[in-house]
Amino acid sequence: MDVLDGQRAAWAGLAASWEKWDALIMDQLAPVGAAIIDGLDIAADQHHLDIAAGTGEPGLSIAKLAPEGRVVLTDLSPEMLSVASRRAQAAGVSVETVVCSADDLPFPDASFDSVSVRFGYMFFPDLAKATAEFVRVLRPGGRLCASVWVDPSANPWTSVAMEAIATSVALPTPAPDAPSMYRCAAPGSVSRLYDAAGLRAISEWDVPVALVTTSADQYWTMISEHVSLAAAALQQASPSARDHIRSHVLAAISAFEHEGTIRVPGLARCILGTK
Repeated sequence: MDVLDGQRAAWAGLAASWEKWDALIMDQLAPVGAAIIDGLDIAADQHHLDIAAGTGEPGLSIAKLAPEGRVVLTDLSPEMLSVASRRAQAAGVSVETVVCSADDLPFPDASFDSVSVRFGYMFFPDLAKATAEFVRVLRPGGRLCASVWVDPSANPWTSVAMEAIATSVALPTPAPDAPSMYRCAAPGSVSRLYDAAGLRAISEWDVPVALVTTSADQYWTMISEHVSLAAAALQQASPSARDHIRSHVLAAISAFEHEGTIRVPGLARCILGTK
């Protein structure tokens, strides 16, 4: 199985969990979507492409802002795009969905005014090739805005669970150039890809987020079901090991309890460039 086939299978398996936890995920990631939209300066007649769209954001929000335009959502996983289509119908917005790889887009040159990539960059097998494709389909003056996660130490919303999992499961260290959640964490890593692909006026900035759950138990259930790193690692754990990990997580996450809820911080980085 090659990298893309593995990713396709993994995201297909997670689609139902993403739909189940949609409200919490959308609340957590809303500041990032808002930052991307602000950077792209969406017009009513915008032609927009959302790469690695998953369950639909920020593409669905952009569609609301561009009722006279065109919004296309792409993803490797038809299962994830099916969730996005249901969300679009519920929201009363019109979008197109296309199953494809980020480094082989089925669109003509200069087809879109803007491109967004919310938390997809770090999983692309060939970062330079994907970036070149995004720039190719942008019209002159068009903007590309992406977001990635910064260092794990700034993202306890995942690191607390992963540290607990590591007490019972041997977690391999990914190669620096292999797809992984924190592959693009270093400042400037995506900006350099933009520059090499010919974008200008490049800027990047950090966006705080927070995962808010009603209890430590809800935090654990959500993380274990929808975070790809955790879900994959837990498949290797025996029932007794999972119980141990869960106990470890519940104890550690209690440090983030505030006024009856669990509020765990995170930090993303947005990167904007213009063709």
